Amino acid sequence: MQEEIRRACEVLQKGGVILYPTDTIWGIGCDATNEDAVRRVYEIKRRNDSKSMLVLLDNPVKLQNYVAEVPEIAWDLIELADKPLTIIYDGARNLAPNLIAPDGSVGIRITTELFSAALCKAFRKPVVSTSANLSGEVAPSNFGEIPEEIRGAVDYIVEYRQNETGKGEPSGIIKLSNDGTISIIRK
Repeated sequence: MQEEIRRACEVLQKGGVILYPTDTIWGIGCDATNEDAVRRVYEIKRRNDSKSMLVLLDNPVKLQNYVAEVPEIAWDLIELADKPLTIIYDGARNLAPNLIAPDGSVGIRITTELFSAALCKAFRKPVVSTSANLSGEVAPSNFGEIPEEIRGAVDYIVEYRQNETGKGEPSGIIKLSNDGTISIIRK
C-alpha cells in the first residue's frame, strides 16, 4: 500500500488525476488546490463546473485551513457519525476557485478509511473525491463497475482494493450554514 500512496502522491503533485478507493466508493481525485487539475476532473466526468465536488481530509483539525469558520456543531457531527459524512461549509478558502460553489461553500469529508486517509496525510493537501462515473450516470459501487472511458482518462489507477466486489455507498451529506441552519442533503 505504501508504494501505491507514493505513486499516487507523485501524480497529484504534478497536477495529475488519479482513480482511487475511498471510504465510500471509488473516486476520481486530484489536488484540491490546483485549478487546472480540478478542471480536468470536470472534463473527465463531462460535468458542468457549477456542480461542486467534495474534498477529503484525513484529520478534522485541518478543516480550519479550508473553511473560514467551522460551526461548533461540525465537531460533534464528525465525532458522532457512524458512517461517512460529507459536510458542506460556508466560507471555503485556500482551495481551487473552480472547486468552490457559487455561494462560497465546499463539501468536505474526514476520511478514516485506511488508503484514502493515508493518501491525504502523505499528500499534505486536500484531495478531490468525486464518483468515478460520467455525469448523470449511476455511480459505480466497486472498481469493476468503473467505465473504461473513466479508467482511460486518468493519469494513475491505484491497484489497492481493486478486487473487492462489495457495494460501496455514497456518504451522507449535511449543509451547515454560518447562520446556524442545518440541512440534510442526502441521508
